[in-house]
Amino acid sequence: MSGADESPIGCTGRITLATRGTDGLGEVEVGIRGGRETFMARSDAPLAAGAVVIVISAVGPRTVEVVPWVDPVETTPFV
Repeated sequence: MSGADESPIGCTGRITLATRGTDGLGEVEVGIRGGRETFMARSDAPLAAGAVVIVISAVGPRTVEVVPWVDPVETTPFV
């Protein structure tokens, strides 16, 4: 798969603009393709800016669905 075609699904990131759950989108910065990219973020429940998340689906080319990520070894997966 070429870098431009790499899916964000399974990538971790950090919320940069809080999501409002079903009331509205936020923004997430994701580590992908050897760098960082910003996507519109959708979540079932509101997520505060700074929350670490994992992408569970792509809703469109620049919109993703995210859920909170809790690292099982208590380290931050997104640097």
